Amino acid sequence: MPGAREILARIESRETRIQSPEQTVPPDADRSISSWQRSLGTAIRDLPTLLNRLNLAADSANLRSAPLSDFPLLVPESFLQRMRPGDPADPLLLQVLPVESELAVVPGFEDDPVGDEASRAAPGLLHKYAGRALLIAHGSCAVHCRYCFRRHFPYDEEPRSWNAWKPALDAIREDPSLHEIILSGGDPLILSDRRLQLLMEELSEIPHVRRVRIHSRLPIVLPDRVTPELISLLKSTRLRTVFVIHSNHARELVGDCAEAVSQLVESGFMVLNQAVLLRGVNDWADILAELCERCVDLGVQPYYLHQLDRVRGASHFEVPVETGRALMAELRRRLPGYAVPKYVWEKPGATSKTPLE
Repeated sequence: MPGAREILARIESRETRIQSPEQTVPPDADRSISSWQRSLGTAIRDLPTLLNRLNLAADSANLRSAPLSDFPLLVPESFLQRMRPGDPADPLLLQVLPVESELAVVPGFEDDPVGDEASRAAPGLLHKYAGRALLIAHGSCAVHCRYCFRRHFPYDEEPRSWNAWKPALDAIREDPSLHEIILSGGDPLILSDRRLQLLMEELSEIPHVRRVRIHSRLPIVLPDRVTPELISLLKSTRLRTVFVIHSNHARELVGDCAEAVSQLVESGFMVLNQAVLLRGVNDWADILAELCERCVDLGVQPYYLHQLDRVRGASHFEVPVETGRALMAELRRRLPGYAVPKYVWEKPGATSKTPLE
């Protein structure tokens, strides 16, 4: 019977072919490819197709596009279906639309705005805060959000093969202060069920690790990633699994997305939502209140409202902190305390998120 490492080695080359967002899955692809992988393979990757699907002219207001070579466009069909055709200011579209403003050189906006490089404890392992560390489980995602704070992250320097993961796993084993491991990326749910299971098994064999936190946008933008098999896999481990999903607008949390999130909640996982305060997307009290209430209605705890991380290419999304504070005051006036997220900023080198109120 082959061990975990041998099994993983056999499937690594296949997954490299089918899980890269830069590639598509042809209609006659191997039937062993999961439905969510097919959905990822048919995601939109070019601006003309995106605009055509939304009945938008390329010369519409605010649609002067930026070159895509630095950070390619990637939009899954499910997320596209929740956008309003004919509306160039649709808040879901604005999150994924490459625009000329990304090319602006703005002081204070840089490639590594949260100090990831300085916190690198081993290849693929970031250690910033006491008691927990973060694994870059996969360098790809199912959507390219234009404000992503890791849009310039050197993913090609992180582990891809099982042997390359050994230093990170060894570092976790050797540090008994680590009780929680955060799986991030990219997006950790780009991993197949089998690779995710193998990683969970490795972590569960480390006695001092008690919890795994999965930070994922996939339940929002690629809801068919949430399957009975995935839920069974995560419930089969001794580790307590916490989901942190990422939704910025209540219109994201509908249809197949709402069903996927409900499956996670009803399966007994703690599910938290973190949002980013984004100009033109959710910088109104009505919009944020609707998002928070929609989360609560689905059984999701509003967790963080992040001040924008000042990554190069995202300056057009920034909302002044004073505006954020005023919005938070209005949320507290309108909502019960459990429905109000914490307004925070990730300051490089800090030992925790920095409250902004």
